[in-house]
Amino acid sequence: MREDSLKVPTILKEVILWVHPEGRVVGSLYLRQQSMHHAGQETVLEALNKKEPFVVFKRSEPNEHRFYNRKSIIRVEYSGREYQVARAIKPLSCQLQLMDGSLFKGTIQEPLHPNQARLLDYLNKKDETFVKLHVDELTVLINKSYIIHVYVGNLEDK
Repeated sequence: MREDSLKVPTILKEVILWVHPEGRVVGSLYLRQQSMHHAGQETVLEALNKKEPFVVFKRSEPNEHRFYNRKSIIRVEYSGREYQVARAIKPLSCQLQLMDGSLFKGTIQEPLHPNQARLLDYLNKKDETFVKLHVDELTVLINKSYIIHVYVGNLEDK
């Protein structure tokens, strides 16, 4: 049997991790070429919301691999808006205040069940540690345990 036959095919996705207490870490996450939940590649959100406590991260500088505890990851940022336009329901605008003082204004554009389409329903999903927020042309995944509060009023006033 070939050694390669036991490997899960993956690709590298460049991201910036904000980790407690280390701070900003630049590198890449390993994503499955085929998601276990839908057709196509695994998303960064799927990779972070897994049950396993550690995620494999390839650092850029120095060139090394690390295993980061998901609970210590405050947020993950990467360029591009990652959502499915055809399935997206009305965008939910909000502002998130994090424990480290960071403030993010953006939209959540996830396909939600019609009976659970409120922002509170999305934030209270029990099996998901991270929420996905679109801020301009950036996607930010935020660990819910680091969110102090979410503001849902008129963001232009803020």
